[in-house]
Amino acid sequence: MGDIDDALERAGQEAFTKAPPKTLKGQIRYLLGQLKTAKAVAAELGITADSVNRYRRGARKHPPGHIQDRIDAAVRSRWQPRVRKRRQKQAATTGGITVETRAQFGYTAPIGTTDDARLRRLTVHLPPEYARRLFDAQAQGAADQEMRDIVAEGLQEVYFKDGGRRAADLHVTLNDIDYIDVTF
Repeated sequence: MGDIDDALERAGQEAFTKAPPKTLKGQIRYLLGQLKTAKAVAAELGITADSVNRYRRGARKHPPGHIQDRIDAAVRSRWQPRVRKRRQKQAATTGGITVETRAQFGYTAPIGTTDDARLRRLTVHLPPEYARRLFDAQAQGAADQEMRDIVAEGLQEVYFKDGGRRAADLHVTLNDIDYIDVTF
């Protein structure tokens, strides 16, 4: 996963109205309820069905760290999908998204102005059309560069061009992301 895809995933998890199960048994039971069989859960986690059943019964209580991380990720990715979808729909139709990033922005500008890339820290609210495009790209499995281009275009229009009031010929690229966080 790329930077922006991870940021969208974190933003979706912030929408949870109830915390996902924290205990190992609770997490395994939840996954069994979602995937229906121990074999399917085992395939998802990269372990054996016997191990899944041992975790469910409580016979094995402490999985290795990398297995616990996979269990946590599997539960979080399936937790409250309707809440997540409702928040995404709201962001894509009326609310928009807020992007906070520290990144290096490159510029293509008219002669006489600088086009040197600069590291900037920005927090900008993007309109719903950019949220919709980002969610659609994520759902289609778009590459991180395509999602960076959508964010760069949004930042270009809203922040750098100020909605068309300045810098008409400016073209912005998002080059090197130090961090990015998205909220909706």
